[in-house]
Amino acid sequence: MTTVLRVEHVSKMYRLGEIGYGALREDLTGWWARVRGKEDPNASIHESCRGANGCDSTTIMALNDVSLELGQGEVTGIIGGNGAGKSTLLKLISGLTAPTRGRIFLRGRVGSLLEVGIGFHPELTGRENVFLNGAILGMTKAEVRRKFDEIVAFSGVERFIDTPVKRYSSGMYVRLGFSVAAHLEPEIMLIDEVLAVGDAEFQKKCREKIRRLSRMGHSVIFVSHNMESIREICRRGVVLNRGKIVWSGRAEEATRVHLELHSAGPGAWNAESFFGPLTSAVTYSTIEINGTRAQGDSIISPESSIRISCYGTCSTGLESYRTSVGIFRDGVRIFTLHDLKRPEPLPEGNFMSEVTIPPLLLRPGRYSIGLGGRDHSDGQWLWGSDLIGFEIDKRWTDQYGRDSTGLVNLQQEGRRVLLSG
Repeated sequence: MTTVLRVEHVSKMYRLGEIGYGALREDLTGWWARVRGKEDPNASIHESCRGANGCDSTTIMALNDVSLELGQGEVTGIIGGNGAGKSTLLKLISGLTAPTRGRIFLRGRVGSLLEVGIGFHPELTGRENVFLNGAILGMTKAEVRRKFDEIVAFSGVERFIDTPVKRYSSGMYVRLGFSVAAHLEPEIMLIDEVLAVGDAEFQKKCREKIRRLSRMGHSVIFVSHNMESIREICRRGVVLNRGKIVWSGRAEEATRVHLELHSAGPGAWNAESFFGPLTSAVTYSTIEINGTRAQGDSIISPESSIRISCYGTCSTGLESYRTSVGIFRDGVRIFTLHDLKRPEPLPEGNFMSEVTIPPLLLRPGRYSIGLGGRDHSDGQWLWGSDLIGFEIDKRWTDQYGRDSTGLVNLQQEGRRVLLSG
């Protein structure tokens, strides 16, 4: 396999205080204050970074001796918690910033989708922004014109293509931005968390587009907090933690390593464990299993039903919402339960959603719970994976003598009819 990207012992250090607050205005005000012998007005930013991710009083190491390779047509997932260095790595590969140490070798054109719709002008129409954004991403005017109809059809905003994008919903904005970048079709595509937005149908189209790019020989680096997307899209996974690669290998194994690494024990999940466009409208705060607040893995008898109660708050009334609870085993979704048969309005305020797993269904082992929901009126959603776990104890085979094949035991009985010869 031809190597299209090689990262060799790359480190990235940011220096705090004298330069690098993040905005030129702040750097200039700090410099001018020091010239006049006055206190730096931005010093609080400096102090707040002490001890974070290898940071001392003057520096922070965002990446530390990172090495990896990407082959032609390969789709690799980069996984890690907040501050692990994922976005910094993509910025280095795309050339937005330079490494402090190490070297990066590229073969072919790089397309970066680090922030969907970057370069869009709110006063311009969707049509005008397609040409503008295409030029920013490196496409010629003739290339954009040739792909224009395909870009618009993929985005699904045909009716509004001549409307200023300031009137677009966030979902429309994202769909058009991703569509432009996806049709750039570079040799190396860098994608940072863009599938955390948009409705389910559009996400499916994006995943298929990524697979199509891979089959055509284009290589993809995909960053996401969604372990399901990593397993579905990527063959290989790289786990980053505190700026270092701690594991690299098959995507399924990488997600398991990541979940174990960030399983901080009872009550480790919080609002930041969720992603998706509805996180600003709905928050979940507590999960109870059989009436007891989940504090780590609960041990449950196979003959007991499992009642999962989820408590949340809705800050903005939703037209057609229902809660989804996913049950996972070894990172694979076994099934999904909903609190309602059909979505209903969710008014502003606190609410509780509840689902029940019948007894003698799940076989022994550890299971994890994913939680989220969807507003079916506009397709907006939120989701959090591996929030809490529970374990079905091993008395299954001892007490019930069930066949060990499969993950669940379906109670539906079949039948046999004897027919005359």
